[in-house]
Amino acid sequence: MTPDETYMKLAIDQARKAEAEGEVPIGAVIVYKGEVIASGYNQRESSQLASSHAEFIAIERANKKIGSWRLEDCTLYVTLEPCPMCAGAIVQSRVPRVVFGAKDPKAGCAGTLMNLLQESRFNHQAEVVDGVLEEMCSQMLTDFFRFLREKKKREKQTKDPD
Repeated sequence: MTPDETYMKLAIDQARKAEAEGEVPIGAVIVYKGEVIASGYNQRESSQLASSHAEFIAIERANKKIGSWRLEDCTLYVTLEPCPMCAGAIVQSRVPRVVFGAKDPKAGCAGTLMNLLQESRFNHQAEVVDGVLEEMCSQMLTDFFRFLREKKKREKQTKDPD
């Protein structure tokens, strides 16, 4: 197993925490010089804050741990491709390397819809590595959303027994 796969498994563990709380299963970890210094998972539903994405939470925790807004020697691992907000936070915090699992066809801003992490007009760009444990990351999201759809269908049938 490569180091990227090892750290992605830790991000997947974070995603499972989100899932256990009924949140979309997305997890992130930040590694500094071979040590995990921060982690986070999606908490938008429980916090009702738009910024409660896994990456955003992990970045804020890493900032506090390091004592700086600059995360220049860190790698961010996240199970789903960063959205525009998280890509912006990554650029602003100077994370030099981002590794993600599943592509996000609806909001992916690390290469799928656009690539904000490597936009040359910004004063910082990040190396992007995609597809690490992609199948595992994708399947977790697919299963979660399938479960939600089936749950809604059952609830509708219970309310409307016609």
